Amino acid sequence: MVFSAFFMAIQLSFQFYDLPLRHPFTISRYTVTVQKTVIVCLSDGVISGYGEATVNPYYNSTLERLSTSLSKIQSAVDFNSFLHPEQLWQQIAPLVADDYFALCAVDIAYWDFYARKNKRTLRSYWPDAKAKTPQTSYTIAIDTIAVMEQKVIEMPWPVYKIKLGTEHDLEIVEALRKVTNSVFRLDANGAWTAAQTIEYSKIFKNCNVEFIEQPLRAGDIDGMRLVKAKAVLPVIADESCQHEADVNLCCELFDGINIKLMKCGGITPALRMIKAAREKKVLIMAGCMTESTVGISGLVQLAPLLDYLDADGALLLKEDLATGAAFDFGKIVYPNACGTGVEMHPE
Repeated sequence: MVFSAFFMAIQLSFQFYDLPLRHPFTISRYTVTVQKTVIVCLSDGVISGYGEATVNPYYNSTLERLSTSLSKIQSAVDFNSFLHPEQLWQQIAPLVADDYFALCAVDIAYWDFYARKNKRTLRSYWPDAKAKTPQTSYTIAIDTIAVMEQKVIEMPWPVYKIKLGTEHDLEIVEALRKVTNSVFRLDANGAWTAAQTIEYSKIFKNCNVEFIEQPLRAGDIDGMRLVKAKAVLPVIADESCQHEADVNLCCELFDGINIKLMKCGGITPALRMIKAAREKKVLIMAGCMTESTVGISGLVQLAPLLDYLDADGALLLKEDLATGAAFDFGKIVYPNACGTGVEMHPE
């Protein structure tokens, strides 16, 4: 079902989709085979901007909640193409309380619309828009070791994110290292202890591992202080770094932060988080959910501002919803178009 309403000259509409995955996607918390997502469109009838938010029970993002929040924005906001995206974000943020996923979808859609309206790429608004962009990693989700090996073999890539949090993590890394020389980034999604992390860091340092992402559960402050003091690999915050308010503490406990647009509420707050993290001189990464090219094309606009990038969500899908940003062996290939460059596939 498609919902729509008109506000001045700009129409907001949103539609839910099911996105089947190429392979079951398993992390330490759950397995997904079909990702539910919502695409938001802001259009004046000539120019359209697109954003996305996924369903994710861990972050309380449900179909019902997204629909309620987006409908509330429809009924309360007078969209104005002359507003800067920061001004619009300040208007809509109080309306949806802490539904950052819905806020993200509208924020990215408006940034896309705003840039297209002004005949610019979205990334051209950043001072470092012409900087060298980091390569994206490709995620190998938890499975049997044989299947994880096969996933690496079938997708040659310069950097892999390896999902861990099993009883066989050492064996997994050892086995995957035998089938590729590419860089590894390890993500335990909060499944390890501080002692495990410290010990594993010593072992993995010799396995061409670049860093470890979120080894401990979010909220284990004492454990992370110990890890940061004794681990021999950099440690990046993910689940611990959701919103702007988390940045200062995470900069004390971790060597870097992973910003996810849906968790923080879109590009607008992500820019503020990047600025704050740069001032603290920590590493900055941006990551994705398992999302379509709509969301990924918005995310990679931030790439010139980052040290690391994890933007492989659309690569994990059987079929996509749109064209836009793509990847050539980890390198971003931006479309020759304004905004994020997204074009939706015909229904």
